[in-house]
Amino acid sequence: MGMPIAGQPGKDDRPFGSPMEEHDMQKTRSKELADEYLRLGGKRLAKIDDNIVKIRHWDDDTPEAEAFWQKHIEPLDDKRRIEVETHLPTINDR
Repeated sequence: MGMPIAGQPGKDDRPFGSPMEEHDMQKTRSKELADEYLRLGGKRLAKIDDNIVKIRHWDDDTPEAEAFWQKHIEPLDDKRRIEVETHLPTINDR
């Protein structure tokens, strides 16, 4: 029996829906949410210090970005919202 071909099951492959796959999908979704917020004119910045993420909001968002934040990001549980926030530009990027 040879090496498994990419895309075919092998004995070391994780099953579909594995915790690692779910984690990767959440990270991808978090990045997509952050990117869309920024594309709409979002101005919030992340402040990450000792693995604590806080948001700074000195400049006003566009109405579209604010509405997107309120509808899609604000309602997330803390863990998922922080994942989105880590994809925002940081205050050190200014």
